[in-house]
Amino acid sequence: MFEASTVPKKGSAFVPKNMGSDTPATLEGGVSSSHSLSADLNSIVDKDLFDDIEMLSSMLASIVRKENPRVYDLYTQLRQHGIDRAADPDNTVSFQAMKKLSFDISPADALGVMRVFSIALNLVNAAEVHHRLRDMRRTEMEASRNSLNVGPLPMVEDSVRGTIDILLEEGNSAEAICEKLLAQQVEIVITAHPTEVNRKTLLRRYRSITETLATLDRPDLLPYERSVAMEKIFRDIAGTWGSDEIRRTKPTPQQEAAGGNAVIETVLWDAVPDYLRKLSAQVRQSLGMRLPIDAMPIKFASWIGGDRDGNPNVTPQVTKEVVLAQRLRAAKLFLNEMNKLYDELAISSQNSCFSAEMEELAASIEKSYDFFEKYRRVIGHLRIRLLKTIREIEHDLRGITPIFNTGNLITSEDFDDVESITKKEDLMKPLKIMYDSLVETGFASVADGSLVDTIRRLAAFGISLVPLDIREESTKHTEAIDAITQYLGIGSYKSWNEDTKVSFLQTELSNRRPLFNLSDLEAHGVDEDVLKTLRVFETISQFETESLGAYVISQSTAASDVLAVMLLQQQFGMTPTNGKMIRVVPLFETLDDLTNAPQILERLFKISSYVGAVRGKMEVMVGYSDSAKDAGRLAACWAQYTSQEEMVKVAEKYNVELTFFHGKGGTVGRGGNPALYRAVLSHPPDTVNGRFRVTEQGEMIRQNFGSPDIAERTLDIYTAAVLRERFIKHVLPSESWRKQMQRISEVSCKDYRQLVRDDPRFVPYFRQATPEMELGILKIGSRPAKRKPKGGIESLRAIPWTFAWAQTRLNLSAWLGVGSGLNATNEKDKAELREMYDKWPWFREIIDLLAMILSKTDFSISENYDNLLVDKTEDLISLGKEVREKLVETRSAVLEVSGSKDFAGPHVQLQRATSKIRNPFLDPINCVQAELLKELRQMGEGDSEVRKTREDALVVSINGIAQGMKNSG
Repeated sequence: MFEASTVPKKGSAFVPKNMGSDTPATLEGGVSSSHSLSADLNSIVDKDLFDDIEMLSSMLASIVRKENPRVYDLYTQLRQHGIDRAADPDNTVSFQAMKKLSFDISPADALGVMRVFSIALNLVNAAEVHHRLRDMRRTEMEASRNSLNVGPLPMVEDSVRGTIDILLEEGNSAEAICEKLLAQQVEIVITAHPTEVNRKTLLRRYRSITETLATLDRPDLLPYERSVAMEKIFRDIAGTWGSDEIRRTKPTPQQEAAGGNAVIETVLWDAVPDYLRKLSAQVRQSLGMRLPIDAMPIKFASWIGGDRDGNPNVTPQVTKEVVLAQRLRAAKLFLNEMNKLYDELAISSQNSCFSAEMEELAASIEKSYDFFEKYRRVIGHLRIRLLKTIREIEHDLRGITPIFNTGNLITSEDFDDVESITKKEDLMKPLKIMYDSLVETGFASVADGSLVDTIRRLAAFGISLVPLDIREESTKHTEAIDAITQYLGIGSYKSWNEDTKVSFLQTELSNRRPLFNLSDLEAHGVDEDVLKTLRVFETISQFETESLGAYVISQSTAASDVLAVMLLQQQFGMTPTNGKMIRVVPLFETLDDLTNAPQILERLFKISSYVGAVRGKMEVMVGYSDSAKDAGRLAACWAQYTSQEEMVKVAEKYNVELTFFHGKGGTVGRGGNPALYRAVLSHPPDTVNGRFRVTEQGEMIRQNFGSPDIAERTLDIYTAAVLRERFIKHVLPSESWRKQMQRISEVSCKDYRQLVRDDPRFVPYFRQATPEMELGILKIGSRPAKRKPKGGIESLRAIPWTFAWAQTRLNLSAWLGVGSGLNATNEKDKAELREMYDKWPWFREIIDLLAMILSKTDFSISENYDNLLVDKTEDLISLGKEVREKLVETRSAVLEVSGSKDFAGPHVQLQRATSKIRNPFLDPINCVQAELLKELRQMGEGDSEVRKTREDALVVSINGIAQGMKNSG
């Protein structure tokens, strides 16, 4: 236990006793306080944030110094040079010193130093999460002191509270606002895209540190309690230093699914009902109305275990296992909720009465020891049904995977007379009857307790925890239908033109007889890949519809792609008539696909049987990352804008309700935007309309849902943004602006593709100047980095494409082509671009995001990678120079359009945090990483200890840079 005298106050350095009284107070791992960033940072970021970072870094430094003085000394030197360079980016002396230390460092020391820097950056992130929460509370406290309108949600624009106030001030009625809020639907889809580089064990420790920092902020904390909290943080940091942060094996899809489910169980299970309770209270206060208890403006879904696109590890059996495991977790979680309700609702008929419907429900339950406590009678029966559900699912899971551990397997035979829970309504109906009875009989306050929270959890998560989307490439379905037509002797489906395909599919969709039996195809020797595709449909046909979300078709290029999936569902008994057909969602990813998408929708909507089958509703997924990889940032953005505009027009023409599913990543290069509220409002007109489906992946799941408070804030922003968008008057681009965007799109796309596709120097340059070839050793995801193992850049997935450029601090994937597109040739164009920036929110948001990502680039760091790694040929050396010249051109063009002298703007806090807090950690990692790559590539293949140590150091450096940049893919 730390004695009170040894516990540092926030803002002072932490020096454990065993370092000696003659040891100077140190910051950031041993940097003397006279050389700290304190004086510089206190004028830039909140002092409390820096104090937390200082304290955590000092704790880490003391641990490292005791265990490995050599690593501590190298870290201290590199850190100091990083601080000096951050204070003066033109300081070449500090940069040269970092490069010299990196050149001289031994493999073992490199691993140790990279570990210190990587952990330090994770501690910075933990401190920033706490600071976000602290800042939110302070802002709300200040707003509450200055306003009589005190509410449960924050008094800021991007909260439902602030948004409602704005809408009321604009003259909208309370009834209209409430109506739109009740009708809207946000669905957040958790994906397994491999951009979270930290292991779950370490994530738990960093979350613990964040939570303990909150404890230290308590003004009433006693000295002993402060000492306990400090010791806990020190213990978490020491445990992290003692852990192996490297994944030694790739995760399986099942493990990835378990990680996604953990976010729901540990955070969202409580955050969702807590947020809805606040939202309901806010609506009562601001609008004078009540939300229905099962109102659910936000839901969740998942791709993990159902995303087969390019991932051979996601087999039909894996999908079945994931769905069953999720149902099992949901059943156990709701069993816990029933146990709480059983304790809470001990209301007896001897002292109270029940509604007629409640009396009837209780009387329908024959076996129960609860004669007078009728709520308990119903809850007890639901517990038995959930126990039976658990037993059945455990039995099914044991049949799939022998290693499945059921724990205390339920073996009782007392469940024969009850039915298991198979649908949400099996729980929802009795819960609502109990709620209505309590309200009707004077126990409304009791009804508004755990019972309401349980109803809201059920509305949000259902009995499957999250519905699972299925995703597969369109070519897989084409090959499956082709195998079927050849088996039937009617020709090769693949060779038919689109009209013939559509005609065939329409005919078969209207025919009730099955086209084939799977066993016949297996006996006929049909290709195993085709059989796997068909077995997916066979597998999902066995699930309850509530367990499934959408069937997403990647690389969609034609109407037949959609009809083919509908036909394959029908062959396995999933039809619109029986309600088992799940919605089919084409994903348009490339520039050409986005351009052709409106025509594809029109082709589908002209088929009356199709519109009838989908009941006048359709969902379309827009791919942000692959379109940017295909055509560059600006061309992709404009294609996404115009494509959505035209698709909306087509849908309106045929009276189809269209919902867009936005496939965005965490980085700007993959469609991400840290300013979520503004991002939603800047979507093209009439494309949201209260319906917003979007992916959350990798490190963004942790950033947005890593703690209950942060998760609640994220839910509030999503809800507020979609509500505000229903009422906002969008700025419509003039014809002149459209022509300007078309010019920008064409010029930027040409420049981007000329380099990435047409320049023979580019592929060797990319693979030499970045760690793209080494990313495979990370083992951060079950999916291969390429769709086709032997393919080139075109087959490389958007995530490693973005990840690799982020590592070298060039971020080329986010800005390439932008400079040439924005460089106007005359004053008229320049003036119009500035007008577009000033008056068009959609365009301004793009430019501001580019400014933010450009602020994270580093000319000298990326040049150092070239100097160390790229072959000394005239072609490759000149290409590196050309790329950096394009970077300079792009920086200048963005500043010209925004009318700024620097990159300060809406994302200024992110920029300051990167340049002033993170760069002193990042710069040394980049220098050491470049040397590690050079040495590893010169060593060749082999399993020597030196190589293994260098590979481990490289992995840790990649993790560290990903954490420092705050987005990896």
